[in-house]
Amino acid sequence: MKINYSYLSLAFACLLTVSCSDEKKKAPDAAQYKTMVVSQKDMTLTRQYSARLTGRQIVEIRPQVSGCITRILTAEGQAVRRGQTLFIIDQVPYRAALEVAVAARKSAEARLATARMNYENESRLQQGNVVGDVSVQSMRNALLEAEAALAQAKAQETNARNNLSYTEVKSPVNGMASMIPWHVGSLVSSNISEPLITVADDSEMYAYFSITENQTLDLISQYGSINDFIAKAPAVSLRLSNGSDYAEPGRISAVSGVVDGNTGAVTLRATFPNTNHLLHNGGSATVVVPTHRPQCIVIPQEATYELQNRSFVYRVIDGKTKTTPVKLFSQNNGKEYIVEEGLNAGDTIIAEGAGLLKEGIEVRREGVRREGGK
Repeated sequence: MKINYSYLSLAFACLLTVSCSDEKKKAPDAAQYKTMVVSQKDMTLTRQYSARLTGRQIVEIRPQVSGCITRILTAEGQAVRRGQTLFIIDQVPYRAALEVAVAARKSAEARLATARMNYENESRLQQGNVVGDVSVQSMRNALLEAEAALAQAKAQETNARNNLSYTEVKSPVNGMASMIPWHVGSLVSSNISEPLITVADDSEMYAYFSITENQTLDLISQYGSINDFIAKAPAVSLRLSNGSDYAEPGRISAVSGVVDGNTGAVTLRATFPNTNHLLHNGGSATVVVPTHRPQCIVIPQEATYELQNRSFVYRVIDGKTKTTPVKLFSQNNGKEYIVEEGLNAGDTIIAEGAGLLKEGIEVRREGVRREGGK
C-alpha cells in the first residue's frame, strides 16, 4: 500500500490550524476592568420639592357696613391699586345718620356753652355772697354733664362719618383681583360667607414646600444654624406646572421653627420676584434647591457596592483589587456619589461592576482612565 504523504501533510496542517483556533477561543482573557483615577472637582446637586404658590399678601375684602351694592368699580382679574374704590354700598342711610350725628354734636356744643356760662355766672355771684356753695356745685355738675354729652356726640359723629366712608369699599393693597361672586343690588354685610373680592399682592410670590426633619438637621450641620442657612443658601429656581423653568431665581426667606407632628416635615418658604405677573396665587410648582460642593471626590455609583449597610469600593493597589470602605454624601444625582471619607485624589479604583468582584483580583493597567474621561 502506497501512502500519499502530500494529502497526509495537508490533513495534519488543517488539524493543527483548527486546534490552534480552538486554543485561542478557550484561552481565558486576562482580567480587564474599567478603572479610574480619582480626582477632585466642583459638584452641584439639586433636590426638587413640590410647592404651592401664594402672593405676598392675600386680602379677602369684606364690607364693614350692611347695605345693597349700588356700584362695582373694578373688573374681575384686573390689577388694582392700594386705596382704589372697588365697590359702593348704598350711602343714603349712612349720609342721613351722619347728618343726625352732626346735628346732635352741634346741639351738645350749644348746651355746653350754656352750662359754662351758667357756671361762670354762678361763680361770680358766689364771690358776692349772693349764692351758696351748693348752687355753684350744681352748676359745675351741669357743666361736666354737658362736656360729657358733647364728647359722646362727637364720638357718634365720628362713627357715622366712618360708616359713611365704609360704604366705599377700597383695596388695602396693590395686587390682582379675583372673580367677584356678588352683583349690583346684592345685600351684603360684615358677616357674609364669601368676600366681596380677594386681592393678591403678587409683586413677589411665596413658594411653600416641605423637607424632612433629617434634612433640616443636615442643613444646620452644614451651615451652623437655620439663620446662617437662610443668609448663605444659594439661589433656588422654580419649575412651573407645565414643565418650563421660571426665568427669575428666588431665595430661601423663611424656615418654620416647628416640625409637623403628623408628617415629621418642616416647611420652608422661597420668595420669587413676579415682575411679569406670570405666577398666580394658588398655583403649584416645583422648587429646585441646589447644593454646591467645591473640590470634592466624585465617583460613579457603579464603582460602589453595599455590605451590611456600609458602602465599599475596590482600589487598585499593586495591580490587585483592595476593598476600601467609603463614606458617601447623603445626596446624589442618580449617577454619581460624592465621597466624604475613604478615598484621596490620585487613588485608582474599579469604575464599574464593583458588586461582581472580590478582593485580590489582578487588574490590567491599560483600563485606567481619569474622572471626566470616556
